[in-house]
Amino acid sequence: MLLTTAALAAFCVLSLLLGAGDTAPMDALAALFGRGSEEATFVVHSLRAPRTLTGLIVGIALGCSGALLQAVARNPLAEPGLLGVSAGSAFAVALALLLGASAATLRVGVAQLGALAGCLCVLAAARLRGVGDDPVRLVLAGAALSGLLIALTSLLLLVDQRAADEIRFWVIGSVAGRNLEDLWAILPSLLLAVALVLIIARPLAALALGERVAVGLGHKPWLVRLLTVLAVALLVGAATAVAGPVAFVGLVVPFAARALAGPDIRRTLWLCLPLGPMMVIGADIVARLLVQPSEMPLGVLTALLGAPVLVMVVRARRLPSL
Repeated sequence: MLLTTAALAAFCVLSLLLGAGDTAPMDALAALFGRGSEEATFVVHSLRAPRTLTGLIVGIALGCSGALLQAVARNPLAEPGLLGVSAGSAFAVALALLLGASAATLRVGVAQLGALAGCLCVLAAARLRGVGDDPVRLVLAGAALSGLLIALTSLLLLVDQRAADEIRFWVIGSVAGRNLEDLWAILPSLLLAVALVLIIARPLAALALGERVAVGLGHKPWLVRLLTVLAVALLVGAATAVAGPVAFVGLVVPFAARALAGPDIRRTLWLCLPLGPMMVIGADIVARLLVQPSEMPLGVLTALLGAPVLVMVVRARRLPSL
């Protein structure tokens, strides 16, 4: 935790210093201490600082939601982006925008309802014989659902050209251009999700040992799964409402956390707190610098980082059981 937290602090500083604009790193560093030019101060405090804070929150939400979804589905390949949870959230937001919704708080609620529907579809697929028993088949079923929802979201672009630019943001995913008002809008749902995670962390660890063991320890598996689904919907919905669908963070981060801390969901969740923002902020930094003076969408970078991990997990001789 100390090493990963220190690395996360370094990533945050780099996020404030580096960018695709004309502001040099030394000018940005001077602006951090109040000695920079007016332009550098504006870039660092008004553009890069909210962007970095957004990446921090989105990384925590997606990393923890991936760990929770993998634990409740007992599948190491379960990930909000792969299984259609993020796509359901993005489709719900795009539909709401097409119908005229504009308030940030309304977008958050709609995104969470879409994420909840996606979670329920995942659990329903996990219960099907031949699908839930095979992690690869579950991912294929989730990919089919995600592809359908992305296609429907893209179809909305043809309905109203005026809303096309705003809807297109929810198809790709980015933390650019976010402000503190967007973060304040998702704060209540994040606090509720944190409370739920604190409640279900110990029962989830017991459920990993089997339903009979969990019942013997006084837990109710159906209630644990329900609360976990609600927590995942709150986290994914909040992240999607502020940054759009960002894929593979919920796969890579829990995978790395388990490699460092072992299979205990409580230790995994603790390590997801710094590892999730590290991946999102690190990918965002690369997205700014790779195609200067333009920027590459964040969702594209996370997909490039996550796809090899997905292939590595699938090609493993034995998938880790959760």
